[in-house]
Amino acid sequence: MKLACVIHRFGADIAGGSEGHCRQIAEHLASSHNVTIVTTTAHDHVTWANHYPAGESRLGPLRIVRFPVERRRDLHRFRDISDQVFTNRASAEEEEQWFRENGPYAPALLEYLKQQGTQFDLVLFWSFRYYHAYFGLPLVADRAVLVPTAEEDPVIHLDALDRYFALPRGCLFLTPEEETLVGERVPRSTPRQIVGCGLDEPRAAEAGRVADLEPYILYLGRIDPNKGCDQLIRYFTRWAAAGEQRVNLVLAGPENMPIPDHPQIRRLGFVAADVRDALLQRARVLMMPSPYESLSMVVLEAWNYGTPALVNARCAVLKGQVLRADGGLYYQGAMEFAGALAYLLSHADAAARLGMQGRAYVDREYRWPTVMRKIDALLHEVARVVPVADVRGS
Repeated sequence: MKLACVIHRFGADIAGGSEGHCRQIAEHLASSHNVTIVTTTAHDHVTWANHYPAGESRLGPLRIVRFPVERRRDLHRFRDISDQVFTNRASAEEEEQWFRENGPYAPALLEYLKQQGTQFDLVLFWSFRYYHAYFGLPLVADRAVLVPTAEEDPVIHLDALDRYFALPRGCLFLTPEEETLVGERVPRSTPRQIVGCGLDEPRAAEAGRVADLEPYILYLGRIDPNKGCDQLIRYFTRWAAAGEQRVNLVLAGPENMPIPDHPQIRRLGFVAADVRDALLQRARVLMMPSPYESLSMVVLEAWNYGTPALVNARCAVLKGQVLRADGGLYYQGAMEFAGALAYLLSHADAAARLGMQGRAYVDREYRWPTVMRKIDALLHEVARVVPVADVRGS
């Protein structure tokens, strides 16, 4: 099939999140399908400033078509419309304006879908909350598959989404919790699959790359208050002050918030793949403090190395992942954080057992052949009822 994957930003240097999920799925789809990435020139997820050249390029087997962002996100205007939409009874026009202000605002991308969308057998959209998906999917609804990457946050409750979630011909969900969150607004007749994300067998990691950090617990990903990192740092510094055990908190990822100087906090920034592998393998515990997730890929990656996870119980998705895998512990508040972390660090055998149970869960559910069989089954089911693609412009 000829497929388009539409995503707000895309690049080999954009790690994790829906962008990483899209790239990995697209690369695997490209082994048996003709795949085009339709995206913007943005790299920064806060401002949406233009970064990549507009036009066509390639990344491995993927054809990429990028469209410029016509204006950066105005944070003051976005905050004002968010206050209006989430604290008052907003009109339909105000709700739609929220999606415009959230961006990235790229009208040329929408025009491309309007003019060229019928060239594709199916058009897959990632992340409903962004401009490209909210306004783009209705233009090709007769061949659209939505990967919502939905989280339990205020956006998901907007009335405008009742109409939106009824439009796609198929849905790919990341977890049972996400399907529950969105599924009631999707018609029962719409094909759906819970697919998560695939993983390869773990690569052998060179322990010496991270030896000077040990012993450590690890946070890997975007360092941002929206990811719960401010709370993680507060809880950790309070726990460290008690002095029961000395362990470092390693933060690896791009920083979008100030990080205090502390002798037990180590900041690495964006790390190369081999260092990432070593960090995951040698960590005593993988920390995941985010209150909002549709699927934590880094938790799966930690389990791939047999590393247990400690997650924020206020996020139903994270708690559900840990419970299904029996691959770690969860906390709600500073006292539970301290108790769970102390237990994992002082009971090495129990921690190792949790990590290996997580690894067994990945083997059962998240190897690429298993994931891609589910995705291909959904795509072929949807394609049977989609009008034939217009190949004249291909």
